[in-house]
Amino acid sequence: MPNTDENKAESSEAVPLERTIPVTHEETTSAQAKADNSDSEDLGEIVEHPGFESGAVSDQEQILRGTGWMTAASITSRVLGALYIIPWVVWFGTFYNQANALFSKGYNVYSIVLMISTAGIPAAISKLIAHYNALNEYGVGFRLFKRGLLLSLITGLVAAVLLWFMSPMQSLTTGDPNVIPVLRSLTLAVFVFPTLSMMRGMFQGYHMMAPSAISQFVEQVVRIIYMLLTAFLIMRVGTAPAHNWPRAVVQSTFAAGLGAVAGVAVLVYEMWRYRQYFRNKIENAKGGLAITTGQLLKQIIWQAIPFTIVPSAIAIYQLFDQVTFFRIMHVTSNLSYAVQNTLYAYFDFNANKIIMITVSLASALAATAIPMLTEAHTLKDGASTSRQINFTLELFSFIMIPSALGMAAISVPLYTFFYHYSLAGSLILEFSSYLSVLFGLFTVLSTIMQGVDQNKAVIWYMLIGLIVKMALQFPLVAIAQPLGPLAATLIGFTVSSVLILRNLNQHFEIDWDGLLHRLNQIIVFSLVTFIVARLSVWGLDHVVNTQFKVTAFIELLISVVLGGGAYAYLSLRFRLADKMLGSRVERVRARFHIK
Repeated sequence: MPNTDENKAESSEAVPLERTIPVTHEETTSAQAKADNSDSEDLGEIVEHPGFESGAVSDQEQILRGTGWMTAASITSRVLGALYIIPWVVWFGTFYNQANALFSKGYNVYSIVLMISTAGIPAAISKLIAHYNALNEYGVGFRLFKRGLLLSLITGLVAAVLLWFMSPMQSLTTGDPNVIPVLRSLTLAVFVFPTLSMMRGMFQGYHMMAPSAISQFVEQVVRIIYMLLTAFLIMRVGTAPAHNWPRAVVQSTFAAGLGAVAGVAVLVYEMWRYRQYFRNKIENAKGGLAITTGQLLKQIIWQAIPFTIVPSAIAIYQLFDQVTFFRIMHVTSNLSYAVQNTLYAYFDFNANKIIMITVSLASALAATAIPMLTEAHTLKDGASTSRQINFTLELFSFIMIPSALGMAAISVPLYTFFYHYSLAGSLILEFSSYLSVLFGLFTVLSTIMQGVDQNKAVIWYMLIGLIVKMALQFPLVAIAQPLGPLAATLIGFTVSSVLILRNLNQHFEIDWDGLLHRLNQIIVFSLVTFIVARLSVWGLDHVVNTQFKVTAFIELLISVVLGGGAYAYLSLRFRLADKMLGSRVERVRARFHIK
């Protein structure tokens, strides 16, 4: 290639992705035709894998298929990650709130360090690989993956070393010396996870969601098995649990590293399984694009910066709560540190652990949307981009709003089942359930913005929301105590989300009429779900004593079936499910004789 092409690539690093490679209409058409031909040839030479995106399918079908795999993995992982709490709480006994608070203090810092060490790599790699694949430059995408893998090993090692040596500083911030071994136990996870994220991003860039989903499931299973095994041995088999519960927490956090290693092992196997497919893609690629290793690394870093900052928003908000909550409570209340620690565990760990089950739905949808939005945007297909944005928002609302309202309706038996009967804890869980809609909305909206190269704007909007949160934190905590940080977070994410929606409407003309029509249906059906579930809880409270785990579970099961059944019936009866999920729901309607 002439030097001019390299110079163009070199000079375009700091501009939106679609301008990094000059592409004519003819080149794009040729690339797409060649990619289609090579797809049809290659698919016969590999073993079909569940979730492999092959064949000519619509944008909506690809989003649904990919979201299905990512949602299944996310929900299963989150449910497992919440269910382990039940025996964990029993084995920790009276120390479980203190253990939850310590666990949360370590994980909040870990989440920030992990976001920095992964540097937004999975989303950035997914986006870049989808970009080059759309141009039939599969060789460039694979080179980018290999260079990124080296970069992830370096960033993981640096982050792990920093976390190990900086953990005493965090102990001074929280006033809890037990934080030091907890943070140090997480260094293995910090080292391995960037590599795991890089490999997941590569598969997602090819629309191959199943390998990522399977690795996520295996990672969680290995983590939970080790957590429960060590917790049982230390707290039940061992002696002096009053002194050993911090050691059990350390082993529980160390389990994250073992899970990450297991996840990498799964993806290595999947790469070996698909080695011929990737080889064929590279051999049949156009191969006319000359990009140096330095340029590839620059592209990874440039794209990864916003993918690092924006997904860290929830973790940053929680870390801010961790740093400020105790100080504000010390100034504005006479509560002891132990009581403050319990209140902190209520909102930052206990409730958060449960609502992240529903938030994971948004994360799954976002992971699927990135490569598809990038491809449409790269090919300058404005109509497809606009359709995908609208459908992504509709699908998010269809899943997230009833899930959040349903969880709020059953907050008392749900909290009792996972922890113990507590009106305060249940109230915080209900409020957090409403907040989860904003968590999920911001996750999806920020991902859409990054998929269409609005990186700088989304960072600014996130920072504006964070500033609003910081300004409101003190008065709201002083007034509402544990509900204060949640209220400040709710307002902060609302501000950011409104600004993002305004930006997307300016650039891509959101179909508000269609979106609001769907949204009105979803909200009405979700409110019916809330009422049915809440009434079932209220009625069962008058029949059985639901302050015990067994009776709480029965109440939970009945309420979920009734509330979820109401939403499913209304969605099928009024054809909302057809618009969201396609013609496949006809069989479900026929099976249950719904007209």
